[in-house]
Amino acid sequence: MTVYDAPINEMEFLIKDVFDLNSITALPGYEEATEDMVDAILEEAGKLGRDIIAPLARTSDVENPVWKDNTVTTAPGFKEAYAQFIEGGWQGIGCDPEFGGMGLPFVLSNAVSEIWNASSIAFGLCPMLTGGAIEALETHGSDEQKEKYLGKMVSGEWTGTMNLTEPSAGSDLAAVSTKAVKQEDGTYKISGQKIFITFGEHDMTENIIHLVLARTPDAPAGSRGISLFIVPKYLVNDDGSLGERNPAYCISLEHKMGIHGSPTATMSFEDATGYLVKEENKGLACMFTMMNNARLNVGNEGFAAAERAYQCARAYARERTQSPLIGSKDKTSVSIDKHPDVRRMLLTMKSKTEAARAISYFAARQQDFFCKGTTDEDRAKADALIQLLTPVVKAYSTDIGAEVANDGIQVHGGMGFIEESGAPQWFRDVRITAIYEGTNGIQANDLIGRKVAMNGGAYLDILLPMIKEDIAAANAKGGVFAEMAAEVADGVVKIEDATKWLIDSFKEDPKQAATGSVHYLRLMGNVCGGWLLTKSAVVAQAKLDAGEGDPTFLKAKINTARFFTEQVMPVSGALANMFTKGYAAVLECEDDYL
Repeated sequence: MTVYDAPINEMEFLIKDVFDLNSITALPGYEEATEDMVDAILEEAGKLGRDIIAPLARTSDVENPVWKDNTVTTAPGFKEAYAQFIEGGWQGIGCDPEFGGMGLPFVLSNAVSEIWNASSIAFGLCPMLTGGAIEALETHGSDEQKEKYLGKMVSGEWTGTMNLTEPSAGSDLAAVSTKAVKQEDGTYKISGQKIFITFGEHDMTENIIHLVLARTPDAPAGSRGISLFIVPKYLVNDDGSLGERNPAYCISLEHKMGIHGSPTATMSFEDATGYLVKEENKGLACMFTMMNNARLNVGNEGFAAAERAYQCARAYARERTQSPLIGSKDKTSVSIDKHPDVRRMLLTMKSKTEAARAISYFAARQQDFFCKGTTDEDRAKADALIQLLTPVVKAYSTDIGAEVANDGIQVHGGMGFIEESGAPQWFRDVRITAIYEGTNGIQANDLIGRKVAMNGGAYLDILLPMIKEDIAAANAKGGVFAEMAAEVADGVVKIEDATKWLIDSFKEDPKQAATGSVHYLRLMGNVCGGWLLTKSAVVAQAKLDAGEGDPTFLKAKINTARFFTEQVMPVSGALANMFTKGYAAVLECEDDYL
């Protein structure tokens, strides 16, 4: 299996040059996030990812976690790797220093998360969910709850989970039936069953803090009656020591298509003690804080897996020798990366991965400005961009992850169907990400509804001028940059036209737009990816002109952007047409036609 090397030069280029690290370090609280700090953090994370976590991807795919008597023993090596993860303080690099975190920018912690996810999605899921639980408690927990739980969670000594899904309540959280009965001491007794709970039970830490959605007996029906509770595996005494075992048990582990190293638990709560977060019937808003965090991080998993699949396919293509090059007089066999179609596949994989990464890093940058911006206007603008791009980051990146992993299998040819090549695992592992935290169809409906139609396109009124400004700068450089700019500009027009139709039609019959919402989201992802790759190409050329940086890397950036605009962007018109005109056969389809 290919050794994973974090693309640190790519990460640093985005953080420092494309997204202007200096503008981030100018924000209050981020002054220490210098270029040297970024270099050191990424280098050390890269070592831990390459040397310790990445080998677990393959071994845990074969030797899975084991459930016995309501306890789970993680795959060999996970416990030891997690101990090193804790020792390095990695869980808390983006967390509030008040609770022991390093307080570094989101754009940097997002890059570090990519390293964990590319090394092993199965391993990376644990710190990802803990991070979401931390954010939920930071935002909605009481001072007492923060004091009791956050220090150990930020250090990574305790992990966190998200307990939403039930056997009869999947994406429809209004159907949640887990019960919460208030006790005289103010605690609640939680009873019910939750399924698909990632790292719901494991042996890597001494305690697990479950965040659980449940209903009180007199709660209103539907989503308005959901409350959120902290249900620790072990109760925590006032002095911080662990008390008695809470009856929150893992009663089985799921057998999955991929991410075999991640224990996916069925959890049973048997009058477990729970602590209300915020107020009764306000749980959905609290959980959405965690879910939005998770959606951005699941998007990270998508392009991280794509990076791993690309590295695997590239290494194989460089080593595999087969057939002379078409049109060559020399009949000597060449490595398959020289053949035009394989070259196309590798560039497709590379460009899609870099496009998805750039969108994610841009969204992470907005999180920094939302949290630390010095004016209300800056924070409001950043928040609008986060709201708009969250479903795009989640769905576009995870769709890309599956496509890139699939292309990686194809690059391998027959060996791609053989597990020992490593290629099949990246597809199996990444496939779940399009389902996690709201399926990609749900993300697309969220985009067209709450994020565009219902506010009259106000969020796009912030994003599209930014794109147009950068495209104008690329066009002014002429040559290949103008060609790239023209393709992105055409995509912007398609977004504007599709958005006008969306806003008008949504009022009369939202089912029309919902039929093709995934096409609208894909259009948005392609245009944003094309924009940021073109912007990156302009920055790369400026560095070349100034004699700075690695010329090979910078020229590759320009070529990758060129490929994306030539071979991926041209479908903008088709996506817009499918969105605005392709609903009739769906809506007029009789049940018997399916």
